[in-house]
Amino acid sequence: MFREVGWTAAQMPDLTGRTAIVTGANSGIGWYTVRELAGHGARVVLACRDVERGKQAADKIRTAVPTADLEVAQLELSSMSSVRALADSWSGPLDLLVNNAGVMAPPKRQTTEDGFELQFGTNHLGHFVLTGLLLRALLATPAPRVVTVASVAHRGGTHAVVDGNASGPYHGQRTYSNSKLANLLFALELQRMATAHGLGLVSVAAHPGVSSTGLVGDPQGMGAKRFMRTVAPLFVKLFTQSAAAGARASLYAATVAEPGSYTGPQRLGETRGSIGAARLSSFAQDERLGRRLWHISEELTGFHYPWPVVG
Repeated sequence: MFREVGWTAAQMPDLTGRTAIVTGANSGIGWYTVRELAGHGARVVLACRDVERGKQAADKIRTAVPTADLEVAQLELSSMSSVRALADSWSGPLDLLVNNAGVMAPPKRQTTEDGFELQFGTNHLGHFVLTGLLLRALLATPAPRVVTVASVAHRGGTHAVVDGNASGPYHGQRTYSNSKLANLLFALELQRMATAHGLGLVSVAAHPGVSSTGLVGDPQGMGAKRFMRTVAPLFVKLFTQSAAAGARASLYAATVAEPGSYTGPQRLGETRGSIGAARLSSFAQDERLGRRLWHISEELTGFHYPWPVVG
């Protein structure tokens, strides 16, 4: 367990020659993650729901980092066909996958085009399948790494995480908490399975604390309500840390964090401050729950990880 006090992106290693994909990269935590990865030499693909906004985000990064090697790809995590299209179009090795994108607490239950509850389907199942489809590309590199971005909100999740796609009464925040618990259970189980298969894949998790991003105002989530779309972003900007500060945990996880670790801010209930080892809820530490969620995710999506046989 590390005790970093003032780690910053300036301490990242040289990433020249490495290739990364960051989901939800056109704004907020994802944008700053891309900027720093590119600034340290990585080739980065911005996987975005809105390609035009992705291109604008890439242009903005090039203004700050003229040497940035960037590409933009379309990815709608709420669509399994879009997830598969991105994976099918990928060629060559992949050193780093940052599962960053997400939707937060829409006031009314919504479903993806595949019939999954929107938050469970987007935040968890979309990344679950994307990671599996890119597994061979990841394993083609000497030190593959997967970062899954969770949240302090995972502490509100319960064993009901395995019923994330169930119908019935809907509570936006509770469902969001379970989707972020699913992110953590996935990240930790991915590390256990990679180790069990004798693979060098590193799976880690991180959370940004409470940061000023566009997540609260996203019309797919809490921003579906006009009040939240207009007022909440102003509140968030005034009373939370910046998105740049929030990205530090993701960047640490993307470069130097230990396998199976969980990184986040350390002050004020892990909402801000210097990064360190983040606290896992008892449910997040439940290996049986993690295995059960993995099997249910396979059943729901019909996708099974193509683990190679290591002789």
